[in-house]
Amino acid sequence: MREHALKLRHALPAETRAVLTLRLGRHLDRLMADLQPASLGFCWPYRAEPDLRDWVRCWLAAAPGRVAALPVVVERHAPMLFRAWTPGVPMPLDRHGIPHPAAGESLVPDVLLVPLNAFDDRGYRLGYGGGYFDRTLAVISTVAVGVGFELGRVPDTLPQAHDRPMDWLATEAGVIRARRTPQSCRPSR
Repeated sequence: MREHALKLRHALPAETRAVLTLRLGRHLDRLMADLQPASLGFCWPYRAEPDLRDWVRCWLAAAPGRVAALPVVVERHAPMLFRAWTPGVPMPLDRHGIPHPAAGESLVPDVLLVPLNAFDDRGYRLGYGGGYFDRTLAVISTVAVGVGFELGRVPDTLPQAHDRPMDWLATEAGVIRARRTPQSCRPSR
């Protein structure tokens, strides 16, 4: 399921991804107006994910005092931490080739935008299989907003007990509150 979703996303022409990302940004504008976060975690675009950097720059510029943060992998099987990001901050590459802030105090963002490869309406997602976001969401208190393209929506991601659902899902088609039920996850195998 993960590989299929990645193939679909990579098959989108760059221009199409850019248009879909603009639509996604308009929906995020409305959601952020409701949530009113002072700090926002987001991810540097990776493997044809929505590139939200321009949207984040605009969000930062819209009100003084706002803080954007990027995740930093400190240890392979540990929760990530978040460091403040502004355009121009030094950004070395991590072991996956993803830029991250080189220094700074860690913070917990009020809202965290989490990339979606595949996702279901209950808020469960498939990332890249490393478990970084699941471990992180298990130990921080934040509003998790899954962000991705509609082509990644599936009926069921077959979540395991350790999987953490998103609170909201945002795509180019709109924003929905995740529909969690007591039976949303399956026991670990």
